[in-house]
Amino acid sequence: MTEERVPQGSERELLESEISADLRALTAVSEQLGHVFARANELRPTDFRALMHIATADIEGNPVTAGRLATLLGISTAAVTYLVERMIESGHIRRDTDAADRRKVLLRYADHGMDVARGFFTPLGTRTRAAMAALPDEDLAAAHRVFSTLIDSMRTHFDELTRR
Repeated sequence: MTEERVPQGSERELLESEISADLRALTAVSEQLGHVFARANELRPTDFRALMHIATADIEGNPVTAGRLATLLGISTAAVTYLVERMIESGHIRRDTDAADRRKVLLRYADHGMDVARGFFTPLGTRTRAAMAALPDEDLAAAHRVFSTLIDSMRTHFDELTRR
């Protein structure tokens, strides 16, 4: 009795392709929301991207410097200086001195910026939690592992590309 064999990896390759497509769709809709947020708050698209990098780095416990932000945004240090000054003046971000190295200046969300972000994104958070309510914790844990793996892979690739 011989079993019909499915080529190894075909189901996995399909799942990986579907996850890649999902990631692109998530990125696209996130960008759309970012543009709406930016327009609603009289920000430039690059300002919103900067806010996302600053917030993400802060949440991960690794706040960014202006130099790192310039790299993440793909802009010159002069352009990031202008962006940072504008964002500080508008109350969206602030500069903090690094407690471990007083020479290092870190960029963080300011209270006004957090209030603006909460006002816009809290309804999305509520909608997202409601959408995921029926999913079992095991599915959420698996999704988190997948996202973490993808983010690490993409960051490593970005770092390699920008070291040149």
